[in-house]
Amino acid sequence: MVKAAIYAKVSSDSQDVDLSISAQRKAVRDYAARQGYEIVREYIDEAESGRNAARPAFRDMIALAKTKNPPFQVILVWKLNRFSRSRVDSVTYKTLLKNKGIKVVSINEHLDESPSGQLLEGIIETVDEFYSANLGQDIKRGLRENAARGFYSIGRAPYGFHKVPVQDGAKTRYKLEPEPEDATSVKVIRRIFEMASKRIGCKQIAVTLNKEGFLTSNGQRWGKTTVHKILNNEAYCGTLVFGGRPGHPALHSGDPSVRVENAWSSIIDKDTFYQVQKVMSGNAPKAVHPRVVPSFYLLSGILICSCGSAMVGRSAKSHRYYYYKCNRSCKQGREACCSRILPKEKIERLVIEQIKSKILNDKYLEELVTLVNEELDAGYGVIKEKIANINGEIKEIENRLSRLYDALETGKLTLDDLSPRIKELRAKQDELSKARVVAEAEMTLHDYQQLDIEAVRAYVSDLRSLLEESEVGQRKAFLRSFVKKIIISGDKVKLFYSVPVPPEGKRMEEVGVLPIGTPSGDRGIRTPDLRDANAALSRLSYIPR
Repeated sequence: MVKAAIYAKVSSDSQDVDLSISAQRKAVRDYAARQGYEIVREYIDEAESGRNAARPAFRDMIALAKTKNPPFQVILVWKLNRFSRSRVDSVTYKTLLKNKGIKVVSINEHLDESPSGQLLEGIIETVDEFYSANLGQDIKRGLRENAARGFYSIGRAPYGFHKVPVQDGAKTRYKLEPEPEDATSVKVIRRIFEMASKRIGCKQIAVTLNKEGFLTSNGQRWGKTTVHKILNNEAYCGTLVFGGRPGHPALHSGDPSVRVENAWSSIIDKDTFYQVQKVMSGNAPKAVHPRVVPSFYLLSGILICSCGSAMVGRSAKSHRYYYYKCNRSCKQGREACCSRILPKEKIERLVIEQIKSKILNDKYLEELVTLVNEELDAGYGVIKEKIANINGEIKEIENRLSRLYDALETGKLTLDDLSPRIKELRAKQDELSKARVVAEAEMTLHDYQQLDIEAVRAYVSDLRSLLEESEVGQRKAFLRSFVKKIIISGDKVKLFYSVPVPPEGKRMEEVGVLPIGTPSGDRGIRTPDLRDANAALSRLSYIPR
């Protein structure tokens, strides 16, 4: 039996009952039983839009289909619009699946592989995409109209409010209403604005709320981002804003924001709200494009705290001291994470010295290059063996065909007897010829050429200089080619390498932080031309991760 996977999707719970997940599964299973398919996988996406491919179950299905031996040969869907409502995504993923020998079958749209069938399939997908885009515009217009009439229709109520149903003809809509005056959430909101009006920063407000045991509406600890969002939300002074910030176009639509003053009772009076906005505006740093002031923290993005949060760069004493600190601790205070801060110079020097001693060491580098060459040999050998096997099978088929032709010429067998077998062998011969072309192309792309250890060793000094004197962007890129991540654990640093570190071939090692001293003096290393040096080691990334 042909093995098949079911893919079902709904965009929302309010869709027609005929499109429900259970209805789709039942219809597809019945179809599979009639056609003789064996269902081996089911992928379900609920409340997910078909206009993009960022759907959890869909991505899992595609990932499994891309493996060497996918467990299914057919994907069954209720209609093509369940697979995708984007023409580009549909063509892209169907082509990918087709290359893996997997077909997408719509049980309600009977399409074949003929030119007219492909044309009809393209028309259906284009109509689905138009319908989806048009529906999206209608929904946006409806939401803007609701907002203009003072109705709240953009998800959960903000902290301190609850939604109240209002009958609007045959439909039920919602408005916001503050929680009772003695509710904890209302007291917390007013406390936040009171502290902000006294020029207390968002982080300190979050730390204070956490110390006093207050939690957010999600039951989580307070962070400075959550506090900042509350302080900028005009809902707390009774104003409904839909589609963007005041004076700014609505996101993705180009339409101006919808604003309705006094749409509901306020928790904070307008004077307090705008006073806080003025204070926050005065405290905010000037916006500068990232390219103008690049981060000079070498380990940003790969340095991780033991709590799982990123370690971010910070400065103190008017930029006299620089260090890395847990981002969770920065946002939520020491109670959220009490990990130590790390002096920038010390931790960066530690990592650089480890790379120089473990990777850019002549002895280790020689063993690493040997490892790479062994991998290259093995890969090249596999492809050569594959081509040799294909050639052998083609030769065997040619011999069989020759014997069949001899039997036909001598009259031992008739054409009717031999025609099916000849056709079968020719089809097999064509398949093998295609496989040989692919394998030969793979060999060409493989670009087999062993690394020369002497040539690599000649660049070691330049590569060491790269870690010392090149500009930050180059040094970051170089580090990331060898270090996957660095985790701080107490007074230890765990380095996870992207390549095996000779001679043990390990990818992780632990190093103490405290013994590493601050470097002093000018090393006097020349600024190298790094292009050839980078090229010499670029293929070290060949080793599979």
